[in-house]
Amino acid sequence: MRRTAHRRLIAATLLAVSVLIPAAAPAAAVHTAQAGRYGQDDCPPGGLGTETNSRLDKAIEDVRRQAGIPGVVVGLWMPGKGCYVRATGVADTATGRPMRTDSFLRIGSETKTFTVTALLELVDQHRVRLDDPISRYVHGVPNGHRITLRHLAEMRSGLFPYTSDADFIHDLLSDPQRSFTPREVLAYGFRHDNTFAPGAQFEYSNTNLVLLGLVVEKVGGQRLADFIRTRVLRPSRLAHTLLPQGAEFPEPHPRGYTAQTLSGAVADATDWNPSWAWAAGAMISNLHDLRRWAKIVATGELLTPATQAQRLKTLPTGFPGTSYGLGIFETNGWIGHNGSIPGYETVTVYLPSKKATLVIMINTDIAYQGQEPSTLLARAVTGVVTPDNVYDGAVVSH
Repeated sequence: MRRTAHRRLIAATLLAVSVLIPAAAPAAAVHTAQAGRYGQDDCPPGGLGTETNSRLDKAIEDVRRQAGIPGVVVGLWMPGKGCYVRATGVADTATGRPMRTDSFLRIGSETKTFTVTALLELVDQHRVRLDDPISRYVHGVPNGHRITLRHLAEMRSGLFPYTSDADFIHDLLSDPQRSFTPREVLAYGFRHDNTFAPGAQFEYSNTNLVLLGLVVEKVGGQRLADFIRTRVLRPSRLAHTLLPQGAEFPEPHPRGYTAQTLSGAVADATDWNPSWAWAAGAMISNLHDLRRWAKIVATGELLTPATQAQRLKTLPTGFPGTSYGLGIFETNGWIGHNGSIPGYETVTVYLPSKKATLVIMINTDIAYQGQEPSTLLARAVTGVVTPDNVYDGAVVSH
């Protein structure tokens, strides 16, 4: 399945697409995390050992150059074996400023893990039920009396993805600084017929998560950003993660590059307003926090065991190697989510069998030979360190 660069914009799918690829980024030195920068997340100089470190350095740099990725940050922690934290490439292709391990990044669809965690906390408080219809909380949803909160969280609602609407794509790309409200973006999707009956199949759709964000706001009695900050981020001690109100972006951060433009030309998307993605993809974080979050979300530290079991009850997506639960996926043993938003991509996953954590952050979302660049990197890294659990690749984004 192929899409034009315009339709891929934000159009969440399990299939990557072919879009314009930038020239390879200038060469840059590999930068190791400095001692003391992250406290308990420090990675001792020995890392995973000289041989493994060298293999990882080569695998990452090969992918970075081949796919034309400007800058890469990789964090890998394997209890009993060591860790590996590196930044390579550039944060700014114009100045050659190097990528840094302490950078903030737009994390795209990893936002979904935070929104669904907020929802599941309300489930644990018996304030909502997963099998409640969305019509109980939000009016005007097509077939809303039959679509449940569970259907929304597991991407099985049948609601049309608003990011696939041609007018939405045009309106956003015509003015990437524009601010959208949740109701505005939902309207683009609701004017289309539903694509299938609730629960019938899997279709990744940001429409689902925007609706769940509205549920959290209504039941939680406060703005989604405030609820997530007080009920999810604070208990998790994630001081460098936020759901922005507009285009604000803490420093330091790399410039982000995308080909999701009206002309198809590569553009700097650093300061584009992510409000259109809101509960589905607007959050910002850094390596330190994503490392912590990977284990928290995969093991359910904020939830009851029963509710976490519901989250991890993954179902087939129709794509080999990848199943999806409640705002979370499983791919060859790795549990977590990836994210893609114009200019940036991330992967944050946890491997329970080895208690290993992998975080990847890059400053482009431009595909290479039909593959998302973050997927190529995750596959290369896991191929070196967990050959029996290789990140399977074609996973959700945007």
